[in-house]
Amino acid sequence: MEILSIYLGSEGVVMAVEIKSKRAVVSKAPYELYMAFVDMRNFLQFVPEDKREGVTADYDTIHATVQGFNIGVKVVERTPYSKIEFADDGAPFQFRLVMHFDPAHDPYRTDFQICLDAELNFMMKTLLGGKLKDALDKVVDGLVAVSEGRMPEGFDPSMMK
Repeated sequence: MEILSIYLGSEGVVMAVEIKSKRAVVSKAPYELYMAFVDMRNFLQFVPEDKREGVTADYDTIHATVQGFNIGVKVVERTPYSKIEFADDGAPFQFRLVMHFDPAHDPYRTDFQICLDAELNFMMKTLLGGKLKDALDKVVDGLVAVSEGRMPEGFDPSMMK
């Protein structure tokens, strides 16, 4: 995690941080991987059945109520088969997340990475700091595993019922 700047905001000291996931090669062509993430409605399939109440999505946004908090994410930019940029749309902190779908040495594979820029107050940085990098890396590892026909580590298939 790289701290880009520190400033005084309405909630106290705020740190602008940049977190980059590991890079990995996913066994899908960039257009295939891109298409899985381009429509926010596709994310609904990953929400366990018993948690779907209060989750709504359309092509550009997804919103959920989690422990009484309304949290939303929206797509702010799409570069076909290359990049999708997301931003908070009502979340406890401001962020931008960019998924990069770069061609790998093989046309049927994608060099994939996630970059997150977030504005975290001291408490959020303390609570989430290291966990955000771990979460991004876990998403990348999961995509690699699924693209190779393996079950992602720590994934419970019964969640999808």
